[in-house]
Amino acid sequence: MPSAPAASVLFVCVHNAGRSQMAAGFLTHLAGDRIEVRSAGSLPADQVNPAAVEAMKEAGIDIAGQTPKILTTEAVQASDYVITMGCGDTCPVFPGKTYLDWTLEDPAGQGVEAVRPIRDAIRSRVVSLIAEIDGRPKPQ
Repeated sequence: MPSAPAASVLFVCVHNAGRSQMAAGFLTHLAGDRIEVRSAGSLPADQVNPAAVEAMKEAGIDIAGQTPKILTTEAVQASDYVITMGCGDTCPVFPGKTYLDWTLEDPAGQGVEAVRPIRDAIRSRVVSLIAEIDGRPKPQ
């Protein structure tokens, strides 16, 4: 019988096309089934940023099949961690959630060369987040 995920994480950025998709890709890749991963945007784009897809492909992670999704109250309520990346006040706040704001440059309209350092900063933060989640008490 598979065990329940240790936690659930929602990554939010305005368009859900770059930063939040890269973060979700890294968390899924690095944590596997241990952590439930969601991403969404307050004003989702039509597609994931091609430069973000290329930068992640260089890191061995394929996010080409992902689709930007609208941020919903239900997604926030279902998540233990809500990590915003520039959506500001558009994210609903509920008690009992851990809210983190990662200040990261927006990769929209930039080439893969400009996206690589953003990707690397996201990976570093995701690794730290996994360590934080793994250190917290498991739900009964």
